Amino acid sequence: MIVIPAIDLKDGKCVRLLQGRKEEVTVYSDDPPSVAMHWVDLGAKLLHLVDLDGAFTGEQKNFDQIRKIRKAVHIPIQLGGGIRDLSRIDHLINAGVDRVIIGTSAATNPEMVQEACGEYPGKVLVGIDAKDGNVAVKGWVEVTEFEAIAFARKMEGMGTAGIIYTDISRDGMMTGPNVEAMAKMVRAVSIPVIASGGVSRLDDIRNLMQVADLWGVITGKALYTGSLDLKQAIEMTMSSA
Repeated sequence: MIVIPAIDLKDGKCVRLLQGRKEEVTVYSDDPPSVAMHWVDLGAKLLHLVDLDGAFTGEQKNFDQIRKIRKAVHIPIQLGGGIRDLSRIDHLINAGVDRVIIGTSAATNPEMVQEACGEYPGKVLVGIDAKDGNVAVKGWVEVTEFEAIAFARKMEGMGTAGIIYTDISRDGMMTGPNVEAMAKMVRAVSIPVIASGGVSRLDDIRNLMQVADLWGVITGKALYTGSLDLKQAIEMTMSSA
C-alpha cells in the first residue's frame, strides 16, 4: 500500500476544505509546486492533485499551477476535479498528467468513461465519493441514487484502471477512515482501490494496511497540520512490504 499526498488547488493556492464545503477553506500555501517538491523529498512516489474550482464549476482554473507542478517533480501525478469531457482529458494528458480522475461525469455520462478508457488505457481512474453508501457528485453537493459498490463494479466493466473511494463523512474531519467500507469496496472489485478520507495519524495508516489488497491511501489535511508525518508513514508501509 502506498501513501499518496494530496494537493488541493483553489484560486492557485494549496488549500483544504472541511467536508468539501467551499466556504470552509484553509489556505496552506501560495506556492503549490514547492509543496509538491517537499512531498517528493520526503519519499512520495505519486501525487494526488484536485482542482477544487474545477470540481465546483466544471472549469479547470488551476491549469497553470498544475503545469508548474508537473515541471517541478519527476514522479507521476494524478488529477481530478472538473474533468467532464474527452477534450479536457486530452488536454491534461498532453500536458503531462499521468492519470486523470473522473468523478461527477462517471455518474452522469458513463459512456464517456468507457470511451476515455479505450483512448487512454491505464490512465483513467474513477473517483467515487460516498455518503451513507451512495455516490455524491458535483463537489459533494448532490447525493445520487447510485449505490457505491454497484457503481464501482459498473465502472470496472467500463474499463477504468482503478477506483478512488472517499467516505465524505470522514474527509477532513481527522476522525479516522472508514476501514470497513474500504474493505467492502476492495473485495467488490478486482481493479486497484485507493482509500481517501479521514486519515489523520499513523494508526489510521496501520489500520488501512490490514485491508488486504488495498492499493494506496490518499492523505491531505493531516500532512498539512502535522498530525501525520509523511516520511514515517511511507517507511511504515514499505517495511511491511
